[in-house]
Amino acid sequence: MIRIGIIGCGRILNAHLQGYLRLRELGIDNFRITALCARREEDALMFRKRGEGPPPRPPVLDPSTGDPLAAPHTYVSDIHDDVIPDIYTDYRDLIASGKVDAINDTTTLALHHQVGLAALEAGLHLLSQKPLAISVRAAKKMVETAKAKGLTFGVFENVRQSRAVRAMAWAVRSGLIGEPQVSVMGSLGGLWSPDRVVADTPWRHDKLLGGGGGSIDIGVHQMHWQRYVVGEIAAVSAVARTFSPVRYRRDASGRVIEEVRPNVDDTYMATLAFERGAIGQLWWSWALEQEPLEISGGPA
Repeated sequence: MIRIGIIGCGRILNAHLQGYLRLRELGIDNFRITALCARREEDALMFRKRGEGPPPRPPVLDPSTGDPLAAPHTYVSDIHDDVIPDIYTDYRDLIASGKVDAINDTTTLALHHQVGLAALEAGLHLLSQKPLAISVRAAKKMVETAKAKGLTFGVFENVRQSRAVRAMAWAVRSGLIGEPQVSVMGSLGGLWSPDRVVADTPWRHDKLLGGGGGSIDIGVHQMHWQRYVVGEIAAVSAVARTFSPVRYRRDASGRVIEEVRPNVDDTYMATLAFERGAIGQLWWSWALEQEPLEISGGPA
């Protein structure tokens, strides 16, 4: 039996608990979630047992979007009711407790290398939320430690699990569409444009906490997608900009309740050179202040 400790009890945890629930529904019964850790005890209790604890946080996205942040609120007791997880407010206490074999780290990016290295050095297997770490150096240290300890270490990158992305990779690898030459993808504007705080989480706009803006938060998905479907990348050139110098959180009536001044990018463009000879372009923006343009008869 694999005993799992979850560190970090934010909105994204619902998506992870939904994943564990699916495993149980498929008959996989070799794990139990034995510990939850959050800086505030009430945040951990929010996910512990249905019918107990504080009320769930309101969603930041409509569930119809299918975004992981819109996953339904889920409790550990929905997954299994024979083990109720212990609650911790310090991840170091959880790691030292002897009550877990593996850590599921869903903390904010700035903590990934701290939580991850503490877990690995204690001999615990680790799955970490994306992006992997606040810097390349920190990520390499985590990988090297896991290898030296002979531990399983993975990152929660959900892109390749999508049916559409897997179909794309199959089409390329089977030769169905011939040899790829050009790959492009991107999004301009969208849910958080032009000046909303992304996912209602201000840390995403702070370099010391988020590492970067959309280039990090979404760029890891895009780069993983490209590598999985087209192949390894030999070279990258890119440019990033911050077009919205101030972002706001608003209540349901539209009243500003928080003002954030980003020091990370909200827009980036990149050109890729693949090892197989193909080229690619990526772009992403959470800015762009113009009103959306609807083209009649165009795809939804």
